[in-house]
Amino acid sequence: MNPTKQRILEVSLELFSQRGFSGVSIRDICRQVQIKESSLYYHFPSKQAILDTLIGAFEETANRMMDRLHTAIKEQTTPIQGAFYQGACDAFFEEYLMDPFCNRVMRLLSIERFCNATIGELHNRWLLVEPILFQREVFSALMEAGAIPRHNCDYLAVRYCAPIYLFAQRWLFSGTLTEEQKNAFRTHAYRHVQMFFTEIRRK
Repeated sequence: MNPTKQRILEVSLELFSQRGFSGVSIRDICRQVQIKESSLYYHFPSKQAILDTLIGAFEETANRMMDRLHTAIKEQTTPIQGAFYQGACDAFFEEYLMDPFCNRVMRLLSIERFCNATIGELHNRWLLVEPILFQREVFSALMEAGAIPRHNCDYLAVRYCAPIYLFAQRWLFSGTLTEEQKNAFRTHAYRHVQMFFTEIRRK
């Protein structure tokens, strides 16, 4: 990709993730990139086109990750073990929620979800619906393997995901993402995962 075009996308995403889409102007972007507005319009016809490009790239990344996780479940030749689940958690936490690009897009979605119906749908899909569907599939596989007691998979998926979403909102989607915030999220998220599985195995 043209370096200037790439720089426009990077700066735009950083600004959008801090102020929201509606809180950033073309002039703001050009000032940060240090180009004239005419130069920006050479690469993108509008601010909306910049957003659409960023969202498209995010959805490609998110789809690849979810496809990889779903495929990993289907290709398990033995009952799902702790190593698989640790890897799935690491992928979801490190390569998705805390990935620098994905994290900025999700912060943008969180800011704009109440103002833009399309953004709201994207927020619901990628932060709520898709993670819950994946967890439902995992719990179904664990039950089939006899690794956990039979239970309502939808209930377990929501119960599992809700605290993780809460921790993400508290530490990953508020303000600049720092190592301190990421470590706080890791501590609470992994503790929740461990306690969750300990509790359901007792039942």
